[in-house]
Amino acid sequence: MLRIPFYDPTISYEDNYDKGPFGAFADGKVFNQKGKPKVDFLKRKVFLPFGIPAGPILNSRYVKSAFEKGFDIVVYKTIRSGFYPCHPYPNVVPINLAGSLTIKKASVKLKTKKNYSEPLSITNSFGVPSKDPYFWQADAKRAMSYAGIGQVMVLSFMGTVMKDQTEREFISDFAMAARMSYETGAKILEVNLSCPNVGNEGLVCYNLGVTAKVLKAIRKKIGNRPLVVKVGYYKETGDLEKLSEIVNEYANDIAGINTIPAEVVNAKGEQALPGPNRLKSGVCGHAIKWAGLETVKKLREIRDRKNFKFTITGVGGVTIAKDYFEYKKAGADVVMSATGAMWNPFLSAQIKEMEQSSR
Repeated sequence: MLRIPFYDPTISYEDNYDKGPFGAFADGKVFNQKGKPKVDFLKRKVFLPFGIPAGPILNSRYVKSAFEKGFDIVVYKTIRSGFYPCHPYPNVVPINLAGSLTIKKASVKLKTKKNYSEPLSITNSFGVPSKDPYFWQADAKRAMSYAGIGQVMVLSFMGTVMKDQTEREFISDFAMAARMSYETGAKILEVNLSCPNVGNEGLVCYNLGVTAKVLKAIRKKIGNRPLVVKVGYYKETGDLEKLSEIVNEYANDIAGINTIPAEVVNAKGEQALPGPNRLKSGVCGHAIKWAGLETVKKLREIRDRKNFKFTITGVGGVTIAKDYFEYKKAGADVVMSATGAMWNPFLSAQIKEMEQSSR
């Protein structure tokens, strides 16, 4: 059953940032943890290796609410080394889509619909907005203080594409954002490589040469601080294998997937999201679960075959409790939900209850 989402898609990002979260996510009721945290996650002990990825957790108030509702791993929305505005409203829209969003389906225009319904699939287009560093550094420190026993906040960051920017400057901006994130004292960092590359050449994670240079530069700035690498969907297994080799050298965890991009139009066939370069946006929710599961299975096979040491975070299409267990069976060490958690603040509690009853 869909509940009032903690991010309200009927108002602007700025209003959500200032006034949210909403619904039961903000009722102040705290989930009662049972037992002791025993699961390892990048040098931290957690009750359940389940949480919310970068995206809907806008600031420390959202982090606080997520911890209170029993999400034990919470990722603070991706930040940058400087201020960056959000795309125009609307930013979240329901998609009229039956079944899975295969790569073939994603090559055809998708249509929006009026209401959110199960199985839940949406498109989102924010542009990865960021406050000024002086603001988000202080807020991230505040957010970390809300973690209870068996809980941890991950701080996500990225580099910014700028006009006439060289590859070296692009990599340096990633390193600067990494250093700023490290300075907050966050126990675990995440670099978001599922974002545009220099010159709009696609996602950074798809340019494996740049990926290696970025991760090497970041590692120099953060020492041995645990690092998660957030990526998109790889069509070719060979590319995923090369990524695994790079991550095994410079990082500690691969988190995938983010979204599957597709062109989105309204009922009249017009661009659904206003503004330049927004005909195509990221689809998430139930429709992309197949891609997330496929990625996890491939990563586990590669890791086991090559005896790599990184852990695997499965993301994509986790909207109901049983999806968590499906991801774990596929080989995920950690599972996360963005869209599902937005519309169900009790998702983590439900998973914990199912896990408890199965013992």
